[in-house]
Amino acid sequence: MDMDMEEPPHLFLCPISMELMEEPVTVSTGVTYDRRSIERWLFTYGRATCPATMQPLANLDLTPNHTLARVISSWLDRGSSSSSSSSSPSTSSLSSPVHELGTPLTRMLEEERLRSALGDLEQTPFKVTALKSMRSCMAGDVAMQIIFVASGGVEAVGRVMAQALAESGAGGDFSAFTVCEEAAAVLAALPLSDEASAGLVLAPECLRPVMVLLQRGSAEARLHAMDILTKISSAGAGDHWTAGIDVDDVLKSLLELLSDEVSARLSSRALNVLLDVVERSPSGRAKAVEVGAVHVLVELLVVDADDRHVAERILLLLKRLCKCPEGRLAFAEHDLSVAAVARTMLRVSDLATQLAVKVLWLVSMVAQSEKVLEDMVLTGAVAKLLGLLHVESAPSTKQKTVRMVRIHGVFWRQYPCFPTDLKDYLRLLD
Repeated sequence: MDMDMEEPPHLFLCPISMELMEEPVTVSTGVTYDRRSIERWLFTYGRATCPATMQPLANLDLTPNHTLARVISSWLDRGSSSSSSSSSPSTSSLSSPVHELGTPLTRMLEEERLRSALGDLEQTPFKVTALKSMRSCMAGDVAMQIIFVASGGVEAVGRVMAQALAESGAGGDFSAFTVCEEAAAVLAALPLSDEASAGLVLAPECLRPVMVLLQRGSAEARLHAMDILTKISSAGAGDHWTAGIDVDDVLKSLLELLSDEVSARLSSRALNVLLDVVERSPSGRAKAVEVGAVHVLVELLVVDADDRHVAERILLLLKRLCKCPEGRLAFAEHDLSVAAVARTMLRVSDLATQLAVKVLWLVSMVAQSEKVLEDMVLTGAVAKLLGLLHVESAPSTKQKTVRMVRIHGVFWRQYPCFPTDLKDYLRLLD
């Protein structure tokens, strides 16, 4: 090598000889060596371990690392061109400048570094450092994210997560749980926007740790876990992405997040995923009611009734849950349910009003309950229904309102707290 040439990058040097590799080959641990050096190690000295990690080799196969060979060749060509043109400044300025050559070269180095890190991930004792490096490498870089997925990155990270979770559970190893959290951060950095990549995350070794993090991870880890679920939900992974998960665990985790109100961002995403689970899973509605979804949603609506985005999604969830008998019963049993829903009418948005009327329709018409009808009078829901008849609203909303007033008017008129003018109005409707 020309003495005037710059020092080669460390990645180009054989870990054994520390000289520039002429024919890079990769062993079963994922580490790359110069063929001449590793063959001497294996066949002359009779060793069966990886020189860099000292881990036993699964086999003695030497796989040519063509990518690294091309990168080294490009680097050598660049050095040769620089030397030959150094005596002619004008020629040097017109030929490919260093920064133009360096960009693709740096790119190839980064790609090789990512693949190498993936190859070493499951064996290295410094997993947190390796995972942080991967996340940094892929941050905002779609091409690197594609390489990561295509190179089996999701599967490798999933196995690391599963192993770390098992170790943290068996011996209470906090450092192992930290590995699990960092691995989730790597997965959360991926777009997971297509069914193929989302499907990889749905594998049990990936999804189970994600659910555990959602329940007992740090605030940042819970956010990463929710990001992963949100992306899987958006990608769909087929029409029934919930088929491969324990719906009970997902629902309980989401409702715990909503109850704890850890952060507005987490709560917002939890509502989105909850909507998707309830809609997609055949048993989602009944299971959601069983684990207390109606109670949690009503309590949340009492607090966040003025937040349009939150209120609308809660009302949509209540509407879906009240389509099943268990949901209507749970709604009727909650003392604040009617009041919370009625409060949103003619106050939050047109959509909120439409959804609130649909909820009241389901709990008062599909399955009549005297308690619900009484609550509708006492909380002012009936007064708001009558007010709806005097304002512009969707035809279906107005139709439901008129039918509720006509059918339940006789029952509502018997209450002393019922306003006299409304009694007269009901007589006109009759």
